[in-house]
This record gives sequence, C-alpha cells and structure tokens, in this order.
Amino acid sequence: MKVLVTGGGGFIGGAVCRQLLARGDQVVAFQRSEPPGLANAGAIVARGDIASAGSVLAAARGCDAIVHTAARAGAWGPTAAYEAANVTGTENVLEACRTHGIDRLVFTSSPSVVHGGGDIEGGDESLPYPPEFHADYPRTKAISEQAVLAANGDALRTVALRPHLVWGPGDNHLLPRMVERAQKGPIRLPAPEKLIDTIYIDNAAAAHVLALDALDRNPDCHGKPYFISNGEPLATADIMTRLLAAVGQSVEIRTVSPRFAHVAGAVCEWVWTLAGRDDEPPVTRWAAEQLSTAHWFRLDAAERDLGYRPSVSIDEGLRRLALSAST
Repeated sequence: MKVLVTGGGGFIGGAVCRQLLARGDQVVAFQRSEPPGLANAGAIVARGDIASAGSVLAAARGCDAIVHTAARAGAWGPTAAYEAANVTGTENVLEACRTHGIDRLVFTSSPSVVHGGGDIEGGDESLPYPPEFHADYPRTKAISEQAVLAANGDALRTVALRPHLVWGPGDNHLLPRMVERAQKGPIRLPAPEKLIDTIYIDNAAAAHVLALDALDRNPDCHGKPYFISNGEPLATADIMTRLLAAVGQSVEIRTVSPRFAHVAGAVCEWVWTLAGRDDEPPVTRWAAEQLSTAHWFRLDAAERDLGYRPSVSIDEGLRRLALSAST
C-alpha cells in the first residue's frame, strides 16, 4: 500500500518509514525539512508544514493510509505553536482522510495524556484524561488523540499509540538533552527510585506498522488507544545512567525533594513568562511532575489486539546504541 508518514524526517517517523519501505510499501515522507536518507531508501519526499491544510492535502493525495507522527514536543514553548502543530495539524490529517477517502489512520500519541500528577504503576487504557494539564504538550496531544479516536467509523478506522520515552540510535531529542544536562554537572532528581517505562526505537516503529495492519484485520482495535513500551520498567536514575553510559557520558545523580522540584518549576515558569523568554527553563512544573512519579503501563491490550511484543530488549538496545555512538 501507499502510506503517508507525517513527521517522516523525525525520530519515530523516520523509523516507521524505513520499516514500511523494507517490507515493500510505498512511503510518502512528509515534514518541513529534507529527511536524511529517506529519498535514497525509496521514499517519496513531500515537504510542508503540518499546520498547512493545503500541504497536508497535497501530500496525502493517492495514499491508502496515514501514520501521523508529526508533533511539537517538549515542556515549554508558545501555546500557539503547540496548538498549530498538534491540534490544527491533526485536524488537517483528518480532513485529508475525508477528502481523499483514506480509510486507515495510526496516530502517535503519548502516555502523558493520562498523567494527572500521581504515580501510575501498571496502568492500562481505562485511565481517564485528567481534568487539567501543566504543559501544552500533553494538553494538545490529549485533544488530538480524542479527535482521532472520535473520528473512527465506517469510512475511517483509527487507532492511537502511546509510546513511552522513545530512545535509540538517531535520537535527536531525549538523549541529546540528557547529555547536555549531564555535561553541566550533577543531575538532580526528585524521585530517582521511581519506576518508569521506556521503549527502544525499533519496537516503537514496529508497533506502528502492526497497528496499521491491525486496522484491516481486527475491528477490536478501531477507535482505541494503546500503551506501547519495552515492558521493562526501571528506576529513573538507573535508565538515565545506562543511556548516558551507552553514549560515553558519565553522570552524577543527586536527590532533591519532590516539593522543591515543583516549587522550582513554578518559579522558573513565572520568571520565564515574565521575561517573555522562549527558551526552555531548567525545570518546569510538568517536568517536576514527571520526574517525581512512577509511570509504567500494562501491555496486555497491545499484545492482544495488535500482536505487539517488544523484540529488542533494553539490554540489546543499549548495546546497539553504544555501537552506534562509537562509529
């Protein structure tokens, strides 16, 4: 089939493109900049802004399905930018499906859409959306996820995936930020012992391909969200130390109280807002919330409905990451 992958030049989107191409599908990779290597791998490259309805419509013409990974991530930034990329962008994808008669849509969501501030230990898809969010990223992703799931019907089959902290070779977001922070001195964590999920990039991409196929063969997944991870929750300090070690970066972890982290996040947000700064503060309320709590999830639903099982363990992923970093 011919699949449009929005955010095809990104970390998850690029991996999805490569897996689809490897099995013989046609791929249209859509993003603002030129995706490295995808054209040489056989993808059709379409450049444009996800917030531009015309660009999305043009890229989707002739496609049979869409995997929508494009989004603005991060803990800080202009509200309008999150609304444009995450809400308007998803509306444009849904309109492209309606206009072109595209009947399958896989949406990349986030576990943060159900995180209301407390520990989530073995959470499943029955978790509700919280009444409020402390950052625009989870808020706009929750709006987008609900729109995608509500659009499910006879003409369009939809599914949403919630991959948790994706990492691996080629990561241009999580690991570089961790390395930069570790190079500045000790990293202070409010709850280094709390267990969290992560997912290796190849597993995350495979889940998207499985979800795309499941939309054809299993009606039970239509209009539903699924948590996706490696199924190996580790202590925050442990996974952080191991990821950094794999790329040759040492780190010192120090503990601060969760209360201090939350107050520091609130103060930083106030100062940054007052100063009109666009760069990200050293800590925000949402970051403090994420680092102060456990968040790991059951994979039963994804295993049952999508056939998802992580094929690359954390140990093997770390080995591959270290090999990539050394070459």
